[in-house]
Parts: sequence; structure tokens; C-alpha cells
Amino acid sequence: MSPITLSVSVGCPCGIGPEVTAAALGAACARHPDVAFVVHGDEGALADGAALRGVRWEALARVRLVPTSQISADDRRPGPSSLAAGRAQLVALDAALDLVLAGAADALVTGPIDKAAVTRAGTPFLGHTEHLAARCGVARVVMMFAGPRLRTSLVTTHRPISRLSAELTRDAVRETVLVTAHALMTSFGIPSPRVVVCGLNPHAGEHGLIGREELDVIAPAIEAARTALGDGVELVGPMGAESAYRNAKEGRFDAVVAMFHDQATIASKLLDFGDAVNVTLGLPIIRTSVDHGTGADIAGRGVADPGGMTAAIELAIALARRRSPRG
Repeated sequence: MSPITLSVSVGCPCGIGPEVTAAALGAACARHPDVAFVVHGDEGALADGAALRGVRWEALARVRLVPTSQISADDRRPGPSSLAAGRAQLVALDAALDLVLAGAADALVTGPIDKAAVTRAGTPFLGHTEHLAARCGVARVVMMFAGPRLRTSLVTTHRPISRLSAELTRDAVRETVLVTAHALMTSFGIPSPRVVVCGLNPHAGEHGLIGREELDVIAPAIEAARTALGDGVELVGPMGAESAYRNAKEGRFDAVVAMFHDQATIASKLLDFGDAVNVTLGLPIIRTSVDHGTGADIAGRGVADPGGMTAAIELAIALARRRSPRG
């Protein structure tokens, strides 16, 4: 196989990102002799994370470190993120992204970021998904959580519940369904995917008794997507979320389209926590990420599970091989 290069940002210097990255790459280098890794993060945090897991960066073939900041030991102390760490993690993310956008890497893998800390440090930050979309100049992207038991994508992401109904448009639902279906066919290799679309309200609105979003927005959007996709894709819905996820768990569907963040993530983390990967669909690049947070409560103890980072790396490699003629 031809070489693949992953650009990795380790996330918050005060969190578990540096240590799970070190642990995951220690194993990934042995599994993938044709893959190179470029790791971006704070210099001290990279050293601390590797020491926690008994990893020697210099001993890992095909791993290149790019220190993107040098914050003090106090500012990278394990636990809640400092202002300096808030700035540092965004610098690392942008540097890692720049490498992929320049064509020097095949995919971006991201560790967990403290969104509030980035915002407190001076840059409003709703999340990786929104930031990457803006940096790549893409009007609409789709967040998907892909795990061994469930794939689920989201129409809305980091939005207050009070604004959901206003932001749930026919175009947003239709585009999410289309992007999800195309990703299943192209990135995940499912030629005739089966997709179920959740309702917003309990029991998918009970024919308008518990809200009209299903009748006025979601159902017409599904029909428009069905017309655009043709007979090769099975679309079902709107269906009550509890039924949609139960059927997907049992293998009836290849993906679930959720209307809002926690509708998707509760199901994903119950079924696939530690193994699910956050994938951003609709970008001009491949981006995968862990599906967990910065782990401030266990940072610095060397006990964080690297399974999420391992899963993100493995999926990034698989997607890069599928997309690139080099792989």
C-alpha cells in the first residue's frame, strides 16, 4: 500500500488528549507500517502525556512532533483548562488543519478540546465541527458518530434546545439526509444504504398532536431527499427516536438521522462509548475525532482509556485509503 499521513491535534494540554494520543500512536505505529503521523500540541503537554504512558516519542518510527506552543507547567497543570491552554489548543488545531489543507496529510484526527476555555481565551468556539466548516469555507457540514453498533448523524449540533424548532428547516433536514446517505455509499462502502430519520417531538409528533415539525418540516424534507436519491437508498421516517435507535441497534438501518445533539449522543454513548468516532461529513478533507471530552477529572493520572483515539485513528486510515488513489 502507498503511504498515508495523518495530522493529529492532541486537544487541551490540561486534559487527557496528550496521554491518549501517545498511547494510541504507540500501538498504531506497530499496526500500520505504511502510515506516518504528524502530532500537533503543546511541547510540555506532549512530553507529559508520553511520560504518563511510558511512550518515548523518539522511539516511534514515522511520528513527527510539531510543538505549537510552550506554555508553563502551571498553565498545563492537569484539570480544568487555563486561559493559556485555551489559546494553545486552538493553535494546535489550526496547525494540524493547515497541514491537511496544504495537501501534506491525508486526514485530520482531533483530540478533545475545552470549548469554554477557547472561548474565554478570546475566540468564540462552539465546537470542532463549526470551526472546521468555517475554516474550510463550507456552508453546511454534518456531524456523524460512527461506532461498531451504530452510526448516527445530526441535523443541528451545538444549539440550545429552545432554538431547535426555529432552526429545524426543510433544507437542513434534507441536506443532512443527503450527506449521510452519500457518505454511507462512498466513505463507508454501503452501496444501498438504509436510513431512518427521527422525529423532533415525542412519538414523532403523534400526527400533529404533540407538535407539527414532523408534518410541516421533516416529512417533506424526507420526501425531497428520496426524490433526489432515487431507488438505491431506503429512507424511513419520521420515526420516534426511541424506535429509530432500537431498530438501528438491531441491524434494520445503516444510519439514524437525529434532529438534535443529545438525541444522537445519548444513543451513541450508551451503545458505543469509547469506540464511536466523531466524523465530520461534507468537508473537503477527512476529519475524525474522539467522542469524549477532555477528562479533566482524571487527567494526569495515566488511567485514561485510549480506545477513542485509537478508533479515530483507525477510521481515518480506512477513510483515507478509500478516498485516495495513493492508498
